[in-house]
Amino acid sequence: MASSRDLFHGMPPDRRRRLTDIAVEVSLPRATRLFEEGRRADHFWIIRSGQVVLDQRVPGRRAAVVETLGRDELLGWSWLFPPYLWHFGAQTVGPVEAVEFDAKVVRALCESDPVLGRAMYRYVARTVADRLHGTRVRLLDLYGPQGSGLDP
Repeated sequence: MASSRDLFHGMPPDRRRRLTDIAVEVSLPRATRLFEEGRRADHFWIIRSGQVVLDQRVPGRRAAVVETLGRDELLGWSWLFPPYLWHFGAQTVGPVEAVEFDAKVVRALCESDPVLGRAMYRYVARTVADRLHGTRVRLLDLYGPQGSGLDP
């Protein structure tokens, strides 16, 4: 699974500093709703501690939890791709410590600095690919004739 180390490891120190200079440390209490599916994606976070659930609306029912994210994981990638709308909702499970980024500022940095932009796009792409793979394995476990065949 892609982690925050993957983002910063592949980035020259001066670019890493540009990104960390705009980061804001945040403490989020339990049950904090961070964003809603279909709304504007204007921030993203790297989780330092705690857990956040991603959920999806289900007509006539409660939102379904589709994934739980934790330490060193990226929370939010919709901010990088037009039309910049969240694909899921997100809520903290318990207290969460995270680093928050303003998406508009980071997009501008990515556009003005190809090295930083390439590192950011690779990191987000790897995160999305890892989560897609995890979803496929879970679907095979649920609906495959004999499961995925992978040990937990």
